[in-house]
Amino acid sequence: MRRRDFISFLGSTAAMWPLPARAQQGGRLRRIGMLMGRVEGDPEGRKYLSAFQESLRALGWRDGQNVQIDYRATADLEGMQSRAVELISLGPELVVTYTTPATNAVRQATGSVPILFVAVSDPIGTGFVESFSRPGGHITGFTNFEATMGGKWLELIREIAPSVKRVAMLYNPATANAGAAGGVYLPSMKAAADVLGIELIVSPVNDPAEIDSAFAAMAESPGGGLIVMPNVFTARNQERIVSQAARFRIPTVYPLQHFVAAGGLLSYGIDYRDQFRLAASYADRILRGGKVTDLPVQQPTKFELVINRKTVKALGLEIPATLLARTDELIE
Repeated sequence: MRRRDFISFLGSTAAMWPLPARAQQGGRLRRIGMLMGRVEGDPEGRKYLSAFQESLRALGWRDGQNVQIDYRATADLEGMQSRAVELISLGPELVVTYTTPATNAVRQATGSVPILFVAVSDPIGTGFVESFSRPGGHITGFTNFEATMGGKWLELIREIAPSVKRVAMLYNPATANAGAAGGVYLPSMKAAADVLGIELIVSPVNDPAEIDSAFAAMAESPGGGLIVMPNVFTARNQERIVSQAARFRIPTVYPLQHFVAAGGLLSYGIDYRDQFRLAASYADRILRGGKVTDLPVQQPTKFELVINRKTVKALGLEIPATLLARTDELIE
């Protein structure tokens, strides 16, 4: 589970282009829209934007000089729709999206402007693409999880909390992609639950108050655990989720590192900044005349396991040596 670094074929190919070919031709200012499915002003979203800008600069595109990036962010579904329409009205040559709802909002706003998504778990199930190798249409991008990760999350919660017997899968139906609702992750979670002897509970939450109820229900008897699924709702309610996990002393596994940085127990997922760097290579190709249909959907190749040692101690747990050896980052 060590962080696995793979060289992206397309990224490395772009890096090998001669500098004259990579330099911007002409004086026309090119335009890129970016819609983040995150709270406006969120520092993580800004980090992703910076990673995208840095990679574009390496490819000859400088924001404010030969390219302009129109950045918008919101975790509200209606807000995403209005911002998507706003971005398209600005006449971008492509739009980069983060999360499934943001991608869907832009897709509804345009049927022709190229869309590059990041953090979409099930692009086929959502109808964004026809297949990974041949996306078709005007949408392609980078998936953020694999189907087997559902089982991996269960294995990790049992490894760090061996007494766990029941695990709730926390997700919001309104913002969850097909994977969180049962399409991509659930089969591997069910398979792992059978092998591990864990009772798996699908726990939809429709508003913040139901988060409290979900944790309270798991605390009614010993052996409860929880897995937080990746979607806009859980990201927006990060503080509440982490707080309730601490209050009810429920071992909880998260899909993203920033939950652990905020006090969560453990996360296993990908480095999104790496995905935005890869997205820049696709944006570069589109700006130079490349077609979306020639850009296959790419699956993640760089994963990270993060553990919060302070939270481990607060829950009265210990980090097994075998798990510690695989940890990419240990937050004290």
